[in-house]
Amino acid sequence: MEQLVPEKAKISPFLVFFLVHSMQFGIGVLGFQRYIAQTAGYDAWISVLFAGLSIHIILWMMYKIVETVNGDIMTAHTFVFGKKIGKLMSAPFVLYFILVAVTTVRIFIEVIQVWMFEDFSTFWFSLAFCGLAIYIIFGGFRTVTGVAFFGVVLPAYLAFTFLFTVPYADIKNLLPILDHSIMDLIKASYQMSLTYLGYEVLLFVYPFIKEPDKSKKWAHLAVLFTTIIYTLLTILTFSYFSEGQLQKNRWATLTMWKIVEMPFVERFEFIGIANWNILILPNFCIAIWCASRIVKNVVNLKQKYGVFIISLAIIITINFLKTRQQIYLFANFTGKIAFYINYGYIPILLFLVLLVKKVKKK
Repeated sequence: MEQLVPEKAKISPFLVFFLVHSMQFGIGVLGFQRYIAQTAGYDAWISVLFAGLSIHIILWMMYKIVETVNGDIMTAHTFVFGKKIGKLMSAPFVLYFILVAVTTVRIFIEVIQVWMFEDFSTFWFSLAFCGLAIYIIFGGFRTVTGVAFFGVVLPAYLAFTFLFTVPYADIKNLLPILDHSIMDLIKASYQMSLTYLGYEVLLFVYPFIKEPDKSKKWAHLAVLFTTIIYTLLTILTFSYFSEGQLQKNRWATLTMWKIVEMPFVERFEFIGIANWNILILPNFCIAIWCASRIVKNVVNLKQKYGVFIISLAIIITINFLKTRQQIYLFANFTGKIAFYINYGYIPILLFLVLLVKKVKKK
């Protein structure tokens, strides 16, 4: 698989940092705090840390799989199950990445409709967003990676805006520490792991990395960086809100922006939401790129046609999700599928790859 990718289409190892971080840091940042606090109270920051650290184990498994077969997850499926069954095993991942893309954009549209424009058109925004994604993907994988790079760098200034809440934060809200059971912390870790998901794209982009062995440290650094940001944001949120207040705030991150006061802007959360376009664009583009690449390998359809078909499916699905309840159930379903893939299927696939390798040697 790796030999089929021309050198000019490959990316430098350090850019893996931006691919992984941009996938993990998306729409979930705006309101994850409330859900983890429902399970483990204000001890949930420990769960954020634990969930982030557990990803490094899964990351090691992913690299072990792709290194063993010298390709991506589709190569691994062929290696273990043979050509025909291998393609069948890869096909469901098309649906998975469609779910990821739909969840990302539909939740963002809901944020705009709740916070900014109540009559904001779901159809026209999803159509325009898909059009932009198609334009980027047609530029090739290096262009998609470039969008991921700018999706991390350009909105980075937003991190400093949370310093406005520090004078009003009380770290004592986190006390007493370890006031909840281990089981509560594990449940909150599961909830948080749904927010962290997205790093599994490594299984699909591996053949496009120059000297992929050097990308390992960058992938682990990306996960560590994401973990630190989520943990600090969680601690700041818990310090700023009481538990009662947090349960009434569905979008805690956006609510904290309300306190930001500047001479030239009254409602800073509007600027934050507008900037979130840049943050979710890489998530959306990478998801469609991965789905179209799988279609290309499974049914031998040109990737550009796959992009159009997948984009059409995404637009149709987004416009079927109308109520908040439907959006929540859809997002929850996507999160569960992603969790089972990362924490269930990947360890099983690693075991099968190593087993088949051993059998073939004998």
